[in-house]
Amino acid sequence: MTKLPPLREVIAKHGLSASKALGQNFLFDSQLLDRIARVPGDLAGQEVFEVGPGPGGLTRALLGAGAQVTAVERDRRCIPALEELGEAFPGQLKVIEGDALEVDAPALFAGKPHIASNLPYNVGTALLVGWLSAEWEPWWASLTLMFQKEVAERIVATTDSDHYGRLAVLAQWRSSARIAMPVHRSAFTPPPKVMSAVVHIVPGDEPRGVKFRVLEKLTAAAFGQRRKMLRQSLKAVPGAVEAAEALGIDPTRRAETVSVAEFVALARALS
Repeated sequence: MTKLPPLREVIAKHGLSASKALGQNFLFDSQLLDRIARVPGDLAGQEVFEVGPGPGGLTRALLGAGAQVTAVERDRRCIPALEELGEAFPGQLKVIEGDALEVDAPALFAGKPHIASNLPYNVGTALLVGWLSAEWEPWWASLTLMFQKEVAERIVATTDSDHYGRLAVLAQWRSSARIAMPVHRSAFTPPPKVMSAVVHIVPGDEPRGVKFRVLEKLTAAAFGQRRKMLRQSLKAVPGAVEAAEALGIDPTRRAETVSVAEFVALARALS
């Protein structure tokens, strides 16, 4: 590995600045980035998919951990800096210029990659939902993702909390999710208005007899009118109220009191 210049020097050399339109916020703290790269476990020789690497802060840490990184970057201003990084780690980095929402990511890998990314805030949730909605077992081995703290809390939320909703059910019904570390806004350049957190998600077994589309319809109806009782909010799903009663789920409850396991049981009954 060639000795790398400080990331701030790379950014200055290429005249880079974070684009608000692309949801960019750069991280310079190498120790913090190394900690994030350790969250998935030992990456030596492992395939990693990174979205929105920007000038390559997290990419450096992933490469330094021995990963084989495939990075998709929409901002062509960052491509020269990433190409220089690839030269410093021969054979370890593949850079694709494009939109991660449009790239056929599974086709890029022979095995199951870990996905690790300081996600652009404007597309982070959409990408996560896409990865969680994939066929099970999924094409990825784990997700290590930076989000705004509020979004991270929604992903790991438990019942009877303000953050509990569709995203929590989607993330937890067939995978485990945890907040691996908080990240202060001051760690970024420019500092965002909100705090951030790194979420780690590991896929698990898919519950038997449950159709994802049914679960999706149930949570859309229940949380679409979350302040209403289930007897009202679930009317949009034929048979749901009757199924809930048969399972012993009180129809006077509200969506935020219904556990992930109860939503799964209800979806199974309707599947």
